Amino acid sequence: MNQGSYLRLGDGDYRMTSYEVQLLLANRGQPRHDEEPVPNTSLADFDPALVAELVSRLRTRRPYAYGELDDLAVLRRVRALVPDGSGADVASLGGLLALGTFPQEHFPQLMITFVHYPTVDGADPDTGARFVDNVVAEGPIPVMVRDTLLALRKNMARRSVVRGAGRADDWEYPEAALREAVVNALVHRDLSSESRGTQVQVEMYPDRLVMRSPGGLFGPVTEERLGEEGVSSARNAALLRILEDVPLPGSSRAICENRGSGIRTMLAALRSAHLSAPEFRNRVSSFRVTFPNHTLLSTDVIDWINSLGERGLSPSQCVGLAILRDGGLLDNQTYRQATRVDSRVATQELSDLIARELVEQVGTRRWTRYRLARGLIRTRVAGETPKGRADRRADILDALADGELSRTELAAATGLTDKTVTRWLGILRKEGLVEATEEQVRSPAVRYRRTGKVAFDQS
Repeated sequence: MNQGSYLRLGDGDYRMTSYEVQLLLANRGQPRHDEEPVPNTSLADFDPALVAELVSRLRTRRPYAYGELDDLAVLRRVRALVPDGSGADVASLGGLLALGTFPQEHFPQLMITFVHYPTVDGADPDTGARFVDNVVAEGPIPVMVRDTLLALRKNMARRSVVRGAGRADDWEYPEAALREAVVNALVHRDLSSESRGTQVQVEMYPDRLVMRSPGGLFGPVTEERLGEEGVSSARNAALLRILEDVPLPGSSRAICENRGSGIRTMLAALRSAHLSAPEFRNRVSSFRVTFPNHTLLSTDVIDWINSLGERGLSPSQCVGLAILRDGGLLDNQTYRQATRVDSRVATQELSDLIARELVEQVGTRRWTRYRLARGLIRTRVAGETPKGRADRRADILDALADGELSRTELAAATGLTDKTVTRWLGILRKEGLVEATEEQVRSPAVRYRRTGKVAFDQS
C-alpha cells in the first residue's frame, strides 16, 4: 500500500505518502492515540489547579459516575491516567495535553506557532522584514488557547462599522470564531506518532488569517457538511471528554462542549459581524481554515443592495448578492456554504433572485452556475448607482391584451425568463389583475387572462 496508493486531486493523481496511508487505515476505526501511556510520567506531571477544577466539575455535574471516587480514581476513569506496561499509573497523551504542566517536555512539537506576516505573500522583500510578530504558545491546551487568542488580539486591528444610528469599533475577526477555530485545531488534530513532529500553525496576513492542523476531517464529517446540526465526530474522544470540564484560564467557560456546535458558533459569529464565511480545505494529512479579512456586508455593499429597490430579500440572499457583486460566480453548493441554508432553501432563493432579474443562470444541471445580471454588472463597472428593477406588470398585461396565454407563451412574447414571468403573474393575481383559467396554477400548461380590473398607475 505504501508504494502504490494514489489520491485523486483536481484533474490528476499523486502518490500518497506513508503517513497518509497509515492515517486512512487508522481512521477506519476510532483512533486511541490520545489514550496512549506516556513513559516516565506520573500524577506529578499534572497541573494541580487544572486537576482540582476537573475533579470538582465532574463530581458536581455527574455525581453518579464520579461522586464517590477519589481524585486518582476520577483521573483513571476519564483516561487521564492509564497503566503502563508494568501496571503503574502514568499520564496518557490526552491527559498530559489537557492537564499537564508542560507537555512539550515530552512532545516538543505539540504546540501552536503564530506568525504575523507583513505582506500577503509573507516576508517583505523591500524592507527585509520576515514577520511582524512571532509567538510560540506552549503548555497544556487551556494555556495554548489563551495565549494564542492573546497573540491574535495583540496583532488584530479594529475597524469601525455602522450599527444603528451610530458607529462601533469591532475587531477584524470576532473572538468567538477565533476561539472555536483554535480549539478545533488543537483538539481534533492527529496525535499519531507520525504527526507528533508537526505543530498547529496560525498565520496572519494583511488579507487573511490561516490555521493549519495535521490530520484531515475524521468520520462522517465532510467539508460540505461542516456546521450542519447533528454532524459531529471526535478523532480524540478521550481528550475531548476531559476538556469538556476544563475551563479556559481566568474563565468559567469550558474549553469545548463536545456537542458538534463549534463550527456553527464560528459561522454565526462571522455572520453577525457581516464577515465572509471561512474557507475549509480538507486533505488526508491536514486541515486548513482560512478567514478572509474583509467585511462582506459593509456599509457600501448594504447601500448597493438597498439601491436595487427589492423588498423581501432574505439575509442569505443579501450575502449571495454581495459575493456576486464583483462579477464572481456561485453554484448551489457554494451558496449553501456561504449562507448555511439547506439545499432546498438555496434552490428556492436562487430561483427567486433569477425571477427578480438580479441574477442570471449559466449552464444547466451539474454545471449550473449563477452570476449577477449583466445590467447590474454594467452599472457596477461604470460606477453608477443601479436603479430599481423594472416593473414587469405592463409587459405581462400588454401580452395578455389579445387573449389567454400560457407561461411559456408569455415568456416568448415578453422576452422574460419563465421564473420572472411566474413571479409577476403571482403579483398580478394577488392584485386581481390576472386570473388563471384552471386551479392547478403550477402546471406550465395553465393559461392566464386579464380580469378587466384597471391597474392603478403608480408612476
